Amino acid sequence: MLTRRTLLTTGSLLAASTALPAWGQNRPLRLVVPFPPGGATDITARLLADPLGQELGTTVVVDNKAGAGGSIGMAEVVRAQPDGLTLGVATLSTHGVNPAVYKNLPYDPDKSFTHVAELVRAPGVLVVSDKMGVKDYAAFLAALKAQPGKLQYGSPGNGTIGHMWGELFKASTQTFMLHIPYRGAAPAVTALLSGEVQAYFDQVASALPHIRSGRAHALAVSWPKRLDVLPQVPTFEELGLAANNVPSWFGLVGPAGMREDATNRLFAAVSKVVQSPAVAEKLAAQGLYPSPLRSPREFAVQVRKEVDRMQRVARFAKIQLD
Repeated sequence: MLTRRTLLTTGSLLAASTALPAWGQNRPLRLVVPFPPGGATDITARLLADPLGQELGTTVVVDNKAGAGGSIGMAEVVRAQPDGLTLGVATLSTHGVNPAVYKNLPYDPDKSFTHVAELVRAPGVLVVSDKMGVKDYAAFLAALKAQPGKLQYGSPGNGTIGHMWGELFKASTQTFMLHIPYRGAAPAVTALLSGEVQAYFDQVASALPHIRSGRAHALAVSWPKRLDVLPQVPTFEELGLAANNVPSWFGLVGPAGMREDATNRLFAAVSKVVQSPAVAEKLAAQGLYPSPLRSPREFAVQVRKEVDRMQRVARFAKIQLD
């Protein structure tokens, strides 16, 4: 005869089992990318989607929810059920820059999320328009010093990672460029290629097509060593600007309250996928590199450090947004 205690225990176990992610049960995993298609974040998500789905036995659907520096997409992740079926691609912008510059952010980079894994590191690159007529860092620096305040750099908007990289560069070189914010990366890149602005701080993955076409020249990369995809381009450290070696990163997060076993399963799956030779090769071809393996707890600690670092840059540049 079943006792009341047995029934309660059985009921608790059934409830727990139904709370497990329904991967592979005709319910796809939605991967929210908080930026438009075509950028480095989107490239990363689409390279990982199929192999991650195969590892989990499900379909991974990439869902671009762009706007407000990535805040709209991240807010959507926060509102989702913590069932492991909605995840988001967090970035240095969404979980480092935004908390440092926005007064009213619809999420807390720490408390609003379950941190799953850091995925990849994305080197940054300083590029200049071909129309400027300079092709190396020394010539660019000389032009900056000869014309203080006359040259301009574009960014996808105030408070974006491109803006922060630009201000960090100005502080490191003690030079002055006028910042021109645009409404997104597409118009900012268009302005660079047309010569409307002279410089732009981008991620290598999204800048590569313009560098390879010759319409933009890469002057320096934010990475510990020279990149295989841009072997002729020095690192910022080689140029005496070690403080500018600040690559971006992308990570996997879910809503706060996800089960620990689901989080650990996702961490194991995504770590296996990112570290696999086939995926790592595809990432490297785009100027993206697997991150060092960090546990979900270590990833959460790293996010807090990034907020502190970006707050220091924001204070220097006096960047504060509503």
